Amino acid sequence: MSAAVRALIFDMDGTIVDNMRFHDDAWEAFHRRHGLAFDRARHFTETAGRTADEIFSGLFPGATADERLAYAREKEELYRAAYRPHARPLGGLLALLDAADRIGLPAAVATAAPPENIAVVLDTLDLRRRFKAIASPALGLRGKPHPDIFLKSAELIGVAPEACLVFEDAPLGVEAARRAGMRAVAVTTMLAAEAFADFPNRIATIADFSGFDLAGLTEPA
Repeated sequence: MSAAVRALIFDMDGTIVDNMRFHDDAWEAFHRRHGLAFDRARHFTETAGRTADEIFSGLFPGATADERLAYAREKEELYRAAYRPHARPLGGLLALLDAADRIGLPAAVATAAPPENIAVVLDTLDLRRRFKAIASPALGLRGKPHPDIFLKSAELIGVAPEACLVFEDAPLGVEAARRAGMRAVAVTTMLAAEAFADFPNRIATIADFSGFDLAGLTEPA
């Protein structure tokens, strides 16, 4: 018997908003500046959900913590400048949050993004008030596929992990949800449905939130 869903947890980039191509553009520009080769598809599947420090530790193994922070700031400034004018919620998100409110389901954000990027999405779109909690590496958490960010989200909203439903656009994120003991809905803003086919915790695959129905999920299966 599956636990009833008692909370919704949303990844942010590529899930709350369709912005990952802007991130990829920023990453490509950063790699070009620093004379590094860049494979867009491989970069997304291998890094989406990881913290900036984890990514830059791989790119520059000998860099100091301060140097990695400077690299992260450089890349994120490129992203924010390009994306901010285009910010808008993914289709159907507001209706889904309204439906969750009506039946008393709390919602949380679980993201590897830094605070400045969180502000670009949640504050620009006046969405921060819609979420009971936000978990990110700013709380000292490891990035995905580690389960830390999802487990912290569940802790902050006071709901058992097995009663949380995660929405994620990246394989590393769906895997992090699996490790946290959470079911997941794959969001295909970047990858085709086939990329998520082998995850046993995936219960649905959607292009956006339009028409996503919570009915049947809030009662034990």
